[in-house]
Amino acid sequence: MKILLLSDIHGNHPALEAVSRASASLGCEQIFNCGDTTVYAPFPNETIAWLRDRNVFSIRGNTDDKVIKLLKGKSFRKPSKPEKRIMYTSTAAHLSTANKEYLVGLKKKKLLFIDGTSFGLFHGSPVDHEEFLGADTPEKRFRELAAGTSCEIVVTGHSHSPYHRYVAGVHFINPGSVGRMFDGCPEASFAVLELAHGTITVTFHRCPYDVEAVVRALQRHHLPSVYAEMFRTATKRN
Repeated sequence: MKILLLSDIHGNHPALEAVSRASASLGCEQIFNCGDTTVYAPFPNETIAWLRDRNVFSIRGNTDDKVIKLLKGKSFRKPSKPEKRIMYTSTAAHLSTANKEYLVGLKKKKLLFIDGTSFGLFHGSPVDHEEFLGADTPEKRFRELAAGTSCEIVVTGHSHSPYHRYVAGVHFINPGSVGRMFDGCPEASFAVLELAHGTITVTFHRCPYDVEAVVRALQRHHLPSVYAEMFRTATKRN
């Protein structure tokens, strides 16, 4: 059994399509997505349609949370900067009815049992939707999280930091960000998890995508130019 692990697509359909092509020959039978499906790249409908068409096991992330608030007629305080808020309001305004319903229906976590193995999908961590876990997170923290979960494999997103840590009998995995890496390399990040004969193997992948297609779409939608530079340089905008 091979599982394609995705997270933090951020509405970047060109990057998602590149991952789809790059992973096509890897023999993945399931796809997991750990949230932040929307916001920053202006392809929310195409991105959600891709997930729906493939029956992806998905959860919501913190950017999705704010879009969902807008869809429910509510607002939010942060981010307060106009150039960031417009990325959320634009996403909410452009979603189709079916994709609005899909996004609103996503939960903050998903527990699965596949091939005799228990999985938990979380955006930040099993206890905090917005906790940042990374390759340099102290082992003590992973031990605390392992003690509080019944899952054998915990898949997370949020930090955009690819890692696989095996601590106290639990595999903690983050595939990195499909659409918005912050390490200076704009290539999309994803991972493949393989279950075979009682062993668990995780391989990490990067693949290039058409960054300029995202830049052109930002321009068409009259969205802030600072985000064009963010995608080109793979650096975070505060």
